[in-house]
Amino acid sequence: MQANRMLRDVLARVRAGEISLEEAEMEINGLRIEEVGDIACLDIGRSIRCGIPEVVLAEGKDPAHLTEIALAHVQASGRCLVSRINLVQAKVLRDCAEMAGFTLTCYDTARMAVLSRGDPISPTGGVVAIITAGTSDIRVAEEARVIASEMGCTVCTAYDVGAAGIHRLFPAIRKCREAHVFVVAAGREGTLPAVVAGLVDRPVIGVPVSTGYGYMGKGRAALASMLQSCSVLAVVNIDAGFTAGAMAARIANMVVEQ
Repeated sequence: MQANRMLRDVLARVRAGEISLEEAEMEINGLRIEEVGDIACLDIGRSIRCGIPEVVLAEGKDPAHLTEIALAHVQASGRCLVSRINLVQAKVLRDCAEMAGFTLTCYDTARMAVLSRGDPISPTGGVVAIITAGTSDIRVAEEARVIASEMGCTVCTAYDVGAAGIHRLFPAIRKCREAHVFVVAAGREGTLPAVVAGLVDRPVIGVPVSTGYGYMGKGRAALASMLQSCSVLAVVNIDAGFTAGAMAARIANMVVEQ
């Protein structure tokens, strides 16, 4: 089994004499936890252990607590991803980030923010395609795009190419033909992921989106449709853009690590 890229990088730095064995031990400690007062325990070792960074869910958190957690995360690891952030939380986080000398990048459509020391992400060579059925699905697709990009992947997007105008899909697939994995987001009846899975020779991850109304609305019909697909695809929960993007990036990165 291949060790993940971050672990190999740490070992390479030891061999090159850039860090000591003790420093390497600290970096590869996959159970490393940083406590933030009595409000949070940060899983700093998750990237090393799982190949996927920890993401702080902003939803339901007090802005002051969220800021304290995010700043502690950056101080410990150099980078912090925040999901489902609202405008009030973003403003408080931005003000504190400026005072601390950190860089904050907000992705409004995705409702995500990245707090960092300003270091760029190293590209892995992995390529993820993200496709949506309609424009209402873009908010979820963008969440997937941000996390896949943060995990070092190049992301190809094609939005609003759903089954109601299926002729739009074929140029989108050609555009994304270099992808190692496809993420396909769709609401209403959720047809598109099954169609894409029947056309490409790459893994497809379906993301049901909470659009649609009436009977089985709010993404439930889309979820049921994807689970019943006769095409082979994996399915995440309703609106789970982060999960889909992280899994897609992990697959793509494992492909290029071979």
